[in-house]
Amino acid sequence: MSFDPAAHRMVPEQRWFEDFTLGERFVLPSRTMTSGIFAAFQVASGDNHPVHYDREFCRRHGHAEMLAHGFQVVIQTCAGAGLFPHMVEDSLRGFIEQSSRFLAPVLLGDTVYPCLTVDELSPNRSTGVIGLASTVHNQHGVLVVEGRHRYLLSKRNAGA
Repeated sequence: MSFDPAAHRMVPEQRWFEDFTLGERFVLPSRTMTSGIFAAFQVASGDNHPVHYDREFCRRHGHAEMLAHGFQVVIQTCAGAGLFPHMVEDSLRGFIEQSSRFLAPVLLGDTVYPCLTVDELSPNRSTGVIGLASTVHNQHGVLVVEGRHRYLLSKRNAGA
């Protein structure tokens, strides 16, 4: 049997714009915000404000622990951490928009639970825009971030 790299997929059955339904959920892996994640984000972002990296600074300013940077929390909603992008390998045309609101702090040691939920299906002639509401809750069930992603997908018979 010969090997075909195109058949090497996490999700063998591909989906197109018209295959999605409003309310469909894509749960992403939970993650505990460790000092390693804080350090990696500092290196990647260049952000060196002490509220994110100096425990004593945080305590002097009334925080129980170091605060995660907002973008450090938002990246937990990266669709690539879940199955969605693997389902649309053939139909995905682009990631076109992202927004977020920060509702509560995330501290060093908190565990976050991200999820994406289909909240928009806007058809075009040969494509469609799928909107995904993004949420991140902490281990106490507090919603800490909410936002949206929007993706442009081809329809199944776009080339016909």
